[in-house]
Amino acid sequence: MSGFSYPILPSGHLLAIEGLEPPHISALLDLAESYALLNRQGKTQRDLLKGRTLINLFFEDSTRTRTSFELAGKRLGADIVNMSVSTSSVNKGETLLDTAATLNAMHTDLLVIRHAQSGAPALLAQKVDAAVINAGDGTHEHPTQALLDALTIRRRKGRLENLIVAICGDVLHSRVARSNIHLLSAMGARVRVVGPPTLMPSECARLGVEVHHDMRAGLDGADVVMMLRLQRERMNSGLVPSPREFFRFYGLDAAKLAHAKPDAIVMHPGPMNRGVEIDSAVADDAARSVIGEQVEMGVAVRMAVLDVLARALRRNA
Repeated sequence: MSGFSYPILPSGHLLAIEGLEPPHISALLDLAESYALLNRQGKTQRDLLKGRTLINLFFEDSTRTRTSFELAGKRLGADIVNMSVSTSSVNKGETLLDTAATLNAMHTDLLVIRHAQSGAPALLAQKVDAAVINAGDGTHEHPTQALLDALTIRRRKGRLENLIVAICGDVLHSRVARSNIHLLSAMGARVRVVGPPTLMPSECARLGVEVHHDMRAGLDGADVVMMLRLQRERMNSGLVPSPREFFRFYGLDAAKLAHAKPDAIVMHPGPMNRGVEIDSAVADDAARSVIGEQVEMGVAVRMAVLDVLARALRRNA
């Protein structure tokens, strides 16, 4: 895409949204927007990453994110390797630093990592020669999810600045929420978090967001309603009542959505627990739900990130 002003990620990696300046975020979204248009036209640059090796290293399951990165890499012409941790040396006792040494010996160019421990991608970035992309680490961040969410919002609303965005549900365990709070706040949106006190992180006040424990009050006048997955695998017992009770108070249905603006859009990072976080009628409402568009924008955003980091590798070669 000649003539395009390419963004620069100062670290040479994408480990977090926190610390990125608004111009970097805007430029990434602009590049992703161009890829979204090219994807719809079937005109992607299939030789941009020719000769580059992209490894997807997932220590946690995530069909959606891994497949999205794989598709993004293939559309740009990269050689893709999906490392299955369940059958790899990691399960035999290999440490993360041993894995780093192995990846360096393979001359990896781009490394996408998802890990249950916060900070694992940052540690690998210090030890490998590849450009590292954080595909989710513990409860820390999930930067490409926030970028695809922002792109989806911007395409529907025309802007991010001054929008009221309500992020609802299991905020405590959600790296998606943290990345979105950092991005949306940096871009001038007014962010609310909505959920039970047991699922609210203590740092909400430091992050500068409004905290609501009543769903209807939290959605009042919202432009965007972003539901979160209830992450029972990360929870201690007693944090939430039964799924039925959770849905009663914090699940998104038509009655609660009516408190948001009439043109408010509904989002969910997936996978959805229907009838727990969101009612199927709302999730499948073509006029309000942009959940399918989020998946589409995920490929475009990840193409943009791979493009930017690969160009940085060429500059530094």
